[in-house]
Amino acid sequence: MDESSSPHASRRDLLRGAAAGAMMLAPAAAHAARDGDLAKVQAAIRNDHEANLKRLRDWIALPTIAAESRNIEEGCTHMMQLAREAGFQQVERVPSKGIPGVFATMDNGAKTTLGLYFMYDVKQFDPAEWSSPPLESRIVDRPGMGQVLIGRGAVNQKGPESLVLAALQGFRKAGAKPPVNLVLVAEGEEEIGSPNFAEIVRSPRVLAALKKCSGIIIPASWQSPVDGGVSVNLGAKGVIELELVVTGEAWGRGPAKDLHSSNKAIVDSPAWRLVQALQTLVSADGNTPAIDGWFDKVRPLTPREKALIADSAAKRDQAHEMKQMGVRHLVDDLPWQQALERLAAMPTVNIEGLVSGYTGPGGKTILPARAVAKLDMRLVPDQTYEDCVAKIKAHLVKRGFGDIAVNVSGGYDPTETPEDSKLIKAELAAYERAGIKTSIYPRLAGSWPGYVFTSAPVSLPAGQFGFGHGSGAHAPDEYLVIESSNPKVMGMDDASAAFADFLYQVAVIG
Repeated sequence: MDESSSPHASRRDLLRGAAAGAMMLAPAAAHAARDGDLAKVQAAIRNDHEANLKRLRDWIALPTIAAESRNIEEGCTHMMQLAREAGFQQVERVPSKGIPGVFATMDNGAKTTLGLYFMYDVKQFDPAEWSSPPLESRIVDRPGMGQVLIGRGAVNQKGPESLVLAALQGFRKAGAKPPVNLVLVAEGEEEIGSPNFAEIVRSPRVLAALKKCSGIIIPASWQSPVDGGVSVNLGAKGVIELELVVTGEAWGRGPAKDLHSSNKAIVDSPAWRLVQALQTLVSADGNTPAIDGWFDKVRPLTPREKALIADSAAKRDQAHEMKQMGVRHLVDDLPWQQALERLAAMPTVNIEGLVSGYTGPGGKTILPARAVAKLDMRLVPDQTYEDCVAKIKAHLVKRGFGDIAVNVSGGYDPTETPEDSKLIKAELAAYERAGIKTSIYPRLAGSWPGYVFTSAPVSLPAGQFGFGHGSGAHAPDEYLVIESSNPKVMGMDDASAAFADFLYQVAVIG
């Protein structure tokens, strides 16, 4: 198709304009643009579309699922190969007490170094819930979106990470050096709460490399389908993942093995005991944590944070976001701005799964000997993972539930990055040059292990950044837009090209 008649032509022209604009901003960017490097990189990305798409599809076909111990070494080896192919000169496997990670460096002789955080593990999936097989990466037409790729990891996180890899491949194919040095740290157990990632990051060689970085980003593809806008988060909530287990044996009451349900008249039920314990963790409506001391260290929103949320609320489309979530009401039917304040400020206690006894077709009249609840808790500043785990256990013991096993699988502290940091300034400048509307939001309601970068001993700004759109993380039919029919949202090629432009802005700001 003639580029001038392509639906993506206006976006490509805009990106070329961004390169021209960069010439007026700083000598380093002007020199790169004068040599035509960025234009060559963008052309290389477009010409390599099929290879870049295949890279993502091959990656999705190899799922690393930490919770199932699936493809642990295979995923690590594949991540190392992707890093080498992208131009990282030094790539190594970093062992930990659990799942290994990957550490890689790319020296481009630049003055500025940027850190990249990748995760190569994905959430579990049930193929029966998907409209197409979750590992086949089929391309389908989606009204209002264009052609999208459906697959586990499409948006969380292999898709956005593949856009970065495509940008780096573009530099290689164009014979150009990225304008910044790069340090990559990748893990294969984020989806179980990154229990060993701090060990990887704080190992001597990795820590020394990260200390040279101006900041660290996790790739994201979160453009709004409504207006193409992006929220720039100044942090993220922390998380605890655990399961509560009640058994007749540990309790000393109830059956030692599943029993005929007629005996309920005279035998205690572990399942009901678990329900009673869960009810103590939250308010009657289930929406506010009621764990002893849970709010002791919760820091209220500052006036500046409230102002940022008000601005964000004005720029975001409530109806669209609710439709995307599949909900018709918010907690307490709060007004949109108040709901977004609660989203940023409220710690949570959530039941991920609740299992006991028979769950197959029909009924099975048993009194189960075991009941399990899988929970996650989101933490806000100034809560900490260790303090909150201790409070959960103490809360249960105080109420006579000391027999309930609290099996913590992972988690970490909240993370924060200053609004005036160079990293945030570079993000905002890159979005502005690409013509993308932005709002700043105090913290992501979800979680990623950015705390290990923002806290000592690394102590760097860190956040999410990227272009394009995808949705359905952790859910069936997770997708990433490949060829966008929405002029406000970038497809795969343009999103990769825009990331290349972002690297020049990082170099300009330092």
